[in-house]
Amino acid sequence: MVMRGSLFRQETNTFFIDNISPMATSTSSIPLPSDADLRRLIHFSMEDGRIWLAEQRMLLMHTATLTNLRTELVRSVGITHARRVLMRAGFASGERDAALARKVRPHATAFDAFAVGPQLHMLEGAVKVTPLSFEFDEEGGHYLGVYHLDQSWEADAHLHDFGPSSESVCWMLLGYASGYTSAFFGRRTYYKEVSCRACGEGHCLIEGRFDHEWPDCEALAEDFVVDSMLQHLDDLRSQIDVLHNEIKAEDGSGPLVGSSAAFRGALELLEKAAPTHVTVLLTGETGVGKERFARTLHHMSPRADKPFIAVNCAALPGELIESELFGAEKGAYTGATATRLGRFERANGGTLLLDEMGELALAAQAKLLRVLQTGEVERLGGTQTIKVDVRVIAATHVDLAAAIEAGRFRRDLFYRLSVFPIRVPPLRERQDDIKALATYLLQYFSAMHDKRIAGFTDHALDTMRHYSWPGNVRELENLIERGVILARSGQSIDTPLLFPTRPNYAYDMVNPNGNLEYGGSDFLKSIFDLTIQNGLGLPALEDGLIQESVRRSEGNLTAAARGLGLTRPQLAYRLQRLQSSCGPEA
Repeated sequence: MVMRGSLFRQETNTFFIDNISPMATSTSSIPLPSDADLRRLIHFSMEDGRIWLAEQRMLLMHTATLTNLRTELVRSVGITHARRVLMRAGFASGERDAALARKVRPHATAFDAFAVGPQLHMLEGAVKVTPLSFEFDEEGGHYLGVYHLDQSWEADAHLHDFGPSSESVCWMLLGYASGYTSAFFGRRTYYKEVSCRACGEGHCLIEGRFDHEWPDCEALAEDFVVDSMLQHLDDLRSQIDVLHNEIKAEDGSGPLVGSSAAFRGALELLEKAAPTHVTVLLTGETGVGKERFARTLHHMSPRADKPFIAVNCAALPGELIESELFGAEKGAYTGATATRLGRFERANGGTLLLDEMGELALAAQAKLLRVLQTGEVERLGGTQTIKVDVRVIAATHVDLAAAIEAGRFRRDLFYRLSVFPIRVPPLRERQDDIKALATYLLQYFSAMHDKRIAGFTDHALDTMRHYSWPGNVRELENLIERGVILARSGQSIDTPLLFPTRPNYAYDMVNPNGNLEYGGSDFLKSIFDLTIQNGLGLPALEDGLIQESVRRSEGNLTAAARGLGLTRPQLAYRLQRLQSSCGPEA
C-alpha cells in the first residue's frame, strides 16, 4: 500500500492539499473509512415509490435488466461503440458522485474524502472496491490509484451473454472511476483495466493516472469523445427541441419556452392572431409572462420592424394617464412646457401594449374606446385629431367581467378589446415545462453572474415540478437567480438553495446495519403525538391549521394560502367546505 494523503480542507471554495509523510507497505490494502455518513444519505420514500441518494434520485434495478440493455447495445452498434457509450454513461455517474463527495467530507483527509466514490459504488451494488495504492501530489501534478475490484456486475454480465473475452469488459466501472476522479481533483483522469475476470483472471484490477501521465492518453481520451454519428443525431434532436420549444423575441426579452398542452394552446392562438391586425386581450395571473407573449406576438406580426411600446396602466397616476396615452399640447397643464407625444403616436405603425388594463380609470377608458373605434387621438389641451395606425394588445390579471358588474370597467370597451382573447396559463398548469424553463433561466443567470453551474439536482427539479408557483414564471425567475448566486461554482443547485424554508420530506433510510428504518422527523412525530393526545382527527387538524393561517394573515387569503403551501383557489375551496360543515351560524 502506498498512500500519500494529506489533510483535505476547504476555504473560500478552494481545495488545499498539505503533504504529510507517506506510509508504505508492499502488499496490504488501504482501509476504507466508515460509510455510516453515506448510508444516512440513502432515503426510501415509501409513499411515492422513489429512492434518493442525497439530492439525486436513484433506482434499484435488476442486474438482468442492465445486462439485457448492455447486450442489446453491443449487438446493435458493435462492441466499440457500445464500450464508448457505456464508458461515457459511467463517467457522467462518477461526476455526480464527486459533487456529493465534496459536501459529505469537506474536512477529511484526501484519501477519506476521495473514498466516498468507491464506497458509494459499493453501496449502489456495482462492485466491491479494495484500494491498493493511492498517491496524490497536487503541486507535482501526480496521481496514481490502483484498485482491486470484486463482484463486478459487468464482468458477470459479459461472461453470461458472450463468454470469456480477450479484452477487458468493465466499461461502465472504468468510466465511473474516470469521471469521479476527474471531477474530484478537477483534472482529467483516465483508468485502465489491467486485469479482468472476464478474461480469465481471478479478479479485476484498475489503475488510474492524470491524463498527462499516460503515454497513450490520446487513445484513452477517444473513448470519451461522442461518436460522430451519435453527435449528429444529438445535434438534430437539439435543433428540433429549439424549434418546438422556443420562439425567440428579437429585442432580447427572451424566448417563450414550453411544450405542455396548456402552453401550446396559448401559443397556437398567438400564431393565428399574429399575421392579422386584430386587437388581442391577454389574460392570466400576475407573473405568467403576458408582456413576453405580447412582444412575441409583435415580432411574429407584419409590424415587427415598427415600434413596440408598452405602458403599465397601474403604475401611472390617474391624472397622468391621459397625457401618457394620448399626448399633451404645450400649456395643457401646469408644467407642460412643450408638446408631448402620447404612447399611441409613438407606437404609430407598430404595437401598443396596455398592461394591467383592468386598472385604467373610467375617464381614460372612454377616450380609449374612441381611439379604438376611429383610429384617431386628440392630445390633452388640443383641438385637432391625429390619425394613428396602432395594433393594440391589452393585458390584465383582473376579472374584467366582475369589474364590469362592479362598475369599474366599461362593457363596450370590454367588447372592443376582447375580439381575440388569449389566456396565458399559470405555471402550475405547465408542469411539463418546468425543467425546460428552469434550464433556460439557469443558463441566462449563469451568464449574467459569470458563474458555471452544473445544473439542478434531481430532487430540486422534482420539487419545482410539484410546487404550486403562486408567483408563476416571475417567481421561478427569482428563485433560479437566487440559486445561481448562492450555489458554488461547478456545483448543482439543490432544493434548500431554492426553497430554504420548505420542510424536508420524511423518508425511510438505511441504518449502519443495512436495514431500512423509519426516517420521519421528530417534529412530525411530536405533531402526531399531540394530535392523538388531544383526540383530534385529520379533518379537525386541517381545519385548525386553515383557521390559524387565515387569522395570522389578517384575512389575506393569498398570504394564508402561501403559508400553507396551497394555491388561493385551493384554500378558498377548503374554507367553503369548512363553513358549510359549521352550519349557517358559523
